[in-house]
Amino acid sequence: MSNTSILYSLYIVQCSDDTYYTGITNHLEKRMLEHNTSTKGAKYTRYRRPVTLVYSEVCGDKSSALKREYIVKQLKRKQKEQLWNYYAADGAHVGALNG
Repeated sequence: MSNTSILYSLYIVQCSDDTYYTGITNHLEKRMLEHNTSTKGAKYTRYRRPVTLVYSEVCGDKSSALKREYIVKQLKRKQKEQLWNYYAADGAHVGALNG
């Protein structure tokens, strides 16, 4: 077994219809490309392209990411927006990928 752990991230994208989609991945750039161009993107985002990354955070292992995803998915829209507004001041956890 390898000592290298795969890091997972939680992310939130804003869809073209102004809705949000929350997911987890171990390769954020690849996942964003899939959401915007591939049939491998989530069915929800496939019909709401393009999507824009508005928030991401590293969660550690897959189990931690899944637990965090569950928590974030329970949040109201305004609460989700507070996540990236809170971190926007120092740029932490906020990103945008051009692709």
